[in-house]
Amino acid sequence: MFSRLARPQVSCLLGHCAKNFSTTNAAQKRVAVMGASGGIGQPLSMLLKNSPLVTQLSLYDIVHTPGVAADLSHIESPAKVTGYVGPEQLPDSLKGCEVVVIPAGVPRKPGMTRDDLFNTNASIVANLAKACAENCPEAMICIISNPVNSTVPIAAEIYKKVGVDASRIFGVTTLDIVRANTFVAELKGLDPTKVNVPVIGGHAGVTIIPLISQATPSVEFPEDQLKALTERIQDAGTEVVKAKAGAGSATLSMAYAGARFAFSMIRALNGEPGVVECAYVRSTVTDATYFSTPLLLGPKGMEKNLGLGKLSDYETKLVENALPELKGSIKKGESFAASM
Repeated sequence: MFSRLARPQVSCLLGHCAKNFSTTNAAQKRVAVMGASGGIGQPLSMLLKNSPLVTQLSLYDIVHTPGVAADLSHIESPAKVTGYVGPEQLPDSLKGCEVVVIPAGVPRKPGMTRDDLFNTNASIVANLAKACAENCPEAMICIISNPVNSTVPIAAEIYKKVGVDASRIFGVTTLDIVRANTFVAELKGLDPTKVNVPVIGGHAGVTIIPLISQATPSVEFPEDQLKALTERIQDAGTEVVKAKAGAGSATLSMAYAGARFAFSMIRALNGEPGVVECAYVRSTVTDATYFSTPLLLGPKGMEKNLGLGKLSDYETKLVENALPELKGSIKKGESFAASM
């Protein structure tokens, strides 16, 4: 399923690289980054600025965006960059945008879980979702702000309140796939750019479910090594938080993953066939009303939910263990939105 379809190509910052995100005669897009001055927002904005798929790059934050925009505007790539700062400029930052990426919020610190970020980031995402619904209702919304398991349901409920179709909202879980590909490649001595590991469920702890049995190329691990690998993928964010010793969370790898998802979305909107990414969306695949699975993307967003595929007994148990926590996070997000 997932493995038979083309994996997104990975660009690098230098024009001399062999791989890039360009497509011949592709329609280009206006993309907005909400939280563009932050630890994820700045490198994410740089990756977007570097892409020939982006015509206009709209940067929004509550501070420093004019400076970030001025800095990026000196890069020798075609995308025009505009910075917007403060709530009064928020509507203008979104008008005409076709893809909106939202990394806004506070980062994790040592000892914090993603859920600990809820009180601050929930309000931020709710306000940005309302602005998106009112100013670019047709745009594809890519939410990075944690806890994704709750912030995506919050955004969807806000869209419903405004009367806008919420099917264009995607929780970006791509970093889990990127990490799974990297860790599997390290263990097996493979080229990480050739490894595909779908990761389903959610984007926190036990809700992160790597489907090693569906990896391409096919790989196998002894039971103890498989358990350790799964737990490392699930806890990889904490690994970075600890390594940075209070100086932040995963920003560079998250920016990379966010850019990968945004580029896949743009390529799909441009009509490129066979674009598949895992993302956390409203779903009927399991008992949880939101669930990440591989999605076939198309000109209107999600073209088809590719579902779970064939799970191993170990993976089936991981799904069962994840559902209670996932349902709780979804309910928490929906209750927050209802109280606004």
